[in-house]
Amino acid sequence: MQVLRAVVTSGSVSAAATNLGYTPSAISQQLATLEREAGTPLLEKVGRGLKPTPAGVLLAERAGQIAELLSSAEVELADIRAGRTGLLRMRFFHTASVGLVPAAVAKFRAEHPEVQLDLRLQDAGLIDDLAAGESDVAIVVAGDQEPERRGVRFVHLTDDPYRVVLPKNHPMADQECIDLAQLAAEPWVNSAINTGDICGRLLQEAYASAGFTPKVALEADGTYSAQGFVAAELGVSLVPRLGLDVVHPGVVIRAVRRPEPVRRLYAAAREAIADLPATRSLLATLREAAS
Repeated sequence: MQVLRAVVTSGSVSAAATNLGYTPSAISQQLATLEREAGTPLLEKVGRGLKPTPAGVLLAERAGQIAELLSSAEVELADIRAGRTGLLRMRFFHTASVGLVPAAVAKFRAEHPEVQLDLRLQDAGLIDDLAAGESDVAIVVAGDQEPERRGVRFVHLTDDPYRVVLPKNHPMADQECIDLAQLAAEPWVNSAINTGDICGRLLQEAYASAGFTPKVALEADGTYSAQGFVAAELGVSLVPRLGLDVVHPGVVIRAVRRPEPVRRLYAAAREAIADLPATRSLLATLREAAS
């Protein structure tokens, strides 16, 4: 079609061949092939030159539009490769939205104002959606083993230890660090954050290692609501440090040991885009915020 456009613009096969760097024979062959595919004449002789038929005018115009679209696409692709434009879909769990994602997003947007971020809180299936191409970057939780998934690259962000939340007047509130076994007889407030089974498994292993099964008084729907129930003296709670940027005035936060449950946070990115400048920058910003 671009050959047809060149002939229509120049008015002859020989002129088009000169402009395109082809032989007149090659131009004529391509025109003949295009006419067969179109099923109708595209050019007609007028004196010593050629004039496009209505079908030829149509295809020549469309060839110009296609050329403009291709040129625009090349520019846009270059911008994406350079990290100047594009879209990154990031998914994250609840506590990451408290102390990690906001700071990282603010810095990334200041440095890459032309890159659009699609941000969404997501309870589960973070890695599955990433592997399926339904998101680009995700904040995920892992235990002792580094996560693995085909087509997904994982970057360690930080280790996030749990802290025990006690009512302010609790008998152990003056201790700087509390053995988990000391809390065996306490009622427990669980903050059900729905980050998958890993967090639940980490806590169950910690309770078992300390030699007890917790008596769960209630399930809260988040870290701050768990603090509220603790402040009302309805129990104690284990909350990851990342979820404690905002602390309820009626509680105290203490380190816990023997054992200290720790979850490991990773940024996961689709392997296909992990090396693009915008993705690399977002991952670096997340690492900086996590540190």
